Amino acid sequence: MPERKKTMQELAGSGDDGTTGLLGGGRASKDDLRIETYGTVDEASSALGLAKALTSDPRVKEIVERLQADLYRVGAELATNPDGKSRFVTTTAEEVAGLDGLMAELEAEVPMPDGFILPGTTPASAALDLARAVVRRAERRCVTLTREGGIQNPQVRRYLNRLGLVLFVLGRYEEGRVGKPARAAKE
Repeated sequence: MPERKKTMQELAGSGDDGTTGLLGGGRASKDDLRIETYGTVDEASSALGLAKALTSDPRVKEIVERLQADLYRVGAELATNPDGKSRFVTTTAEEVAGLDGLMAELEAEVPMPDGFILPGTTPASAALDLARAVVRRAERRCVTLTREGGIQNPQVRRYLNRLGLVLFVLGRYEEGRVGKPARAAKE
């Protein structure tokens, strides 16, 4: 018989000691680099949720939802106990290539700015730029975790790198679709 899932009420207090559970068993300090890394991935997904709620474009909504599902799997891979018996590896080179294809597809449909942009042209593009910034932080945490031997799958880092680029392009696509191109930052 499958094990019954615990309710939120049953889980309440389990982290009061400053630790959190890992997939595959075990616990880690809430300020552990692994926890910081997958927590940042979770923040990126939440920022994407804001973008999804703010856009009126069904295509952008569908893309964002797909990216959130990908980030859920990336986060689960990062949340797996590295000392556990089973490795939870989901991030693949095919997913990275899929992001490359999406980026090329979107970039062909909207002109890219020549320099740095000021986020905030539209509410949805601002949320996409926020998500991009959070993804970049997750990528930096992932680089450190990889260097310390905490991640064996190089596709995780590659995926986050490409995702940051896709979110930049998707933000410009969102602006272009409503006829408000990004404003360049003054130098």
